[in-house]
Amino acid sequence: MAGPEIERLIQLLARLPGLGPRSARRAALHLLKKKDALLNPLAASLREVGDSVHACSVCGNLDTRDPCAICTDDRRDAGLICVVESVADLWALERAGVFRGRYHVLGGTLSALDGVGPSDLNVDSLIARVQAGQAGERKIREVIIATNATVEGQTTAHYITDRLQNTGVAISRLAHGVPVGGELDYLDDGTLGAALKARRPL
Repeated sequence: MAGPEIERLIQLLARLPGLGPRSARRAALHLLKKKDALLNPLAASLREVGDSVHACSVCGNLDTRDPCAICTDDRRDAGLICVVESVADLWALERAGVFRGRYHVLGGTLSALDGVGPSDLNVDSLIARVQAGQAGERKIREVIIATNATVEGQTTAHYITDRLQNTGVAISRLAHGVPVGGELDYLDDGTLGAALKARRPL
């Protein structure tokens, strides 16, 4: 139906999240129809990003410089570190504009089923960063664990909490429960239970 080059493009597009084989074919056809406006600029951009973007050696964020723009921003509170599972989670928090501290990207969660252990994540570098931060002028006051509310996320949060116990920093966890605008009747039992446990006085 198509040449090997086009099939290769379709196969690569199909590996992207949210794109199956049919969606990948439609995307490939659209790119090929708009070669000058889309395909060539996209190819150039992918090549440029591949050559210039890398993980920050401090926090694990993706950027063109190392340390990244967040780690080198003096306006951010260096005493707060928010621990996230992935760069996507970091970007979500930045998009919301609700956190003005620094980050630490774990690169995943602990999962016995998938064979992911502590050595596969950036936990040791987090512990080393916190300990080094305790000796500096700007002491790290708090580590906020912002892993997802999944079994793996909770397991990872407990593991990190245990590792940070004797570092002298405050450890907190993102609250889970009723979303803004949510109706109780539509929430699952786990969300309702978490909301009740995380209740606070008015």
